[in-house]
Amino acid sequence: MLPYITLLLLCQLAGEIITRLAGLPIPGPVAGMVLLFLGLVVRGRVPPELEKTSQGLLRYLALLFVPAGVGVIAYLDLLSHALLPVAAAVLPGTLLTVAVTGLVMQRLGRAAGEKR
Repeated sequence: MLPYITLLLLCQLAGEIITRLAGLPIPGPVAGMVLLFLGLVVRGRVPPELEKTSQGLLRYLALLFVPAGVGVIAYLDLLSHALLPVAAAVLPGTLLTVAVTGLVMQRLGRAAGEKR
């Protein structure tokens, strides 16, 4: 398990280095996730231990939302004064994300059905 946690952290570090050096406008962890994805595509499969490690981390993913929730509650007064701009930024982005995710899943589902 420890080698695969190290692998995940090294991918995140590599992504952080790449985005900083290249001045890319994306978060380093996202670039690291792309690097990990490309590595898995080249390998052709996900090692069982990496899958087990990832599932263990995903099981506790909800805990990462606790600090964000506390921040919202702590700054609720400030957010209430800026409710319209925040809603104008969050709602369209959320709707667009849901729509794009749905379309991607439909296409991937069709592609998987054709391969079988």
